[in-house]
Amino acid sequence: MRHLLSTRELDREAAIALLDVAEDMAAVQEREVKKLPTLRGKTVVNLFFEDSTRTRISFEAAAKRLSADVINFSAKGSSVSKGESLKDTAQTLQAMGADGVVIRHHASGAPHTLATSGWIDAGVVNAGDGTHEHPTQALLDAFTIRSRLHGAASRGRGLDGVRVLIVGDILHSRVARSNVWLLTTLGAEVELVAPPTLVPVDMTAWPARVGYDLDDALAARPDVVMMLRIQAERMHAAFFPNSREYARTWGLDDARFDRLPPTTMVMHPGPMNRGLEIAARAADSPQSTVREQVANGVSVRMAALYLLLSGERGEA
Repeated sequence: MRHLLSTRELDREAAIALLDVAEDMAAVQEREVKKLPTLRGKTVVNLFFEDSTRTRISFEAAAKRLSADVINFSAKGSSVSKGESLKDTAQTLQAMGADGVVIRHHASGAPHTLATSGWIDAGVVNAGDGTHEHPTQALLDAFTIRSRLHGAASRGRGLDGVRVLIVGDILHSRVARSNVWLLTTLGAEVELVAPPTLVPVDMTAWPARVGYDLDDALAARPDVVMMLRIQAERMHAAFFPNSREYARTWGLDDARFDRLPPTTMVMHPGPMNRGLEIAARAADSPQSTVREQVANGVSVRMAALYLLLSGERGEA
């Protein structure tokens, strides 16, 4: 794997192989000594043009547990805030000898530009770009679903026939986009539910059903309900009347949660707006996978960095 930019580019075999490597990495996390010497001598740069403490710490932990050297680069207070371009920053990292670059950027397509521009030889991992994609979040979500369903028998398996309902701000969500493509590739059936104002105008290319009534969608008893965060920082218009109305119509409140089968998984990519898109009882219940998703994120990102940076990198 040369770069990890999008789940749309992953075929089923490659996705399952990455999840299987993540199984091995998760086993390492159970040991007293959690480090592997695999990437000793390699340098991984976390290049974050947007704030994201959770994702950055997860990638940092993953790289350090593989014994890589880690450089954290925040655009705030750096030369970028003084007008330095992505090209200039990339060439600086190239001169420093970066082997891998984990990039989060407010512009959709920035990781692809970095990977294909020739400015840098490093492997590039997309940690979220604009409203485009967030592939490692989708991979950790798939890993979490697979682990809950199959446990120790997960290896080599996809998510065939699993019904996943994704609810909320689809329009601005790179998590939704990455999950739709990856979960479908792995064999899951995906349905999206949102206010009409928070659904992209053209959904014809998306391999998922679209609906607007959360109660109808929940009545079909999905295996997984994934609630998305309302991204107020990306909203520059009135997409719904108010928070109270949104919670009443599209939130996973106590009443809706009580109607779910006890086997239905409740997921959220975080950070959660409790009381808005998800009730506290649903978020903290045994059906919730929120904490598992955080822990599994380190294992999945270890697998991604391992496949990118160990030995000879081939074309994805």
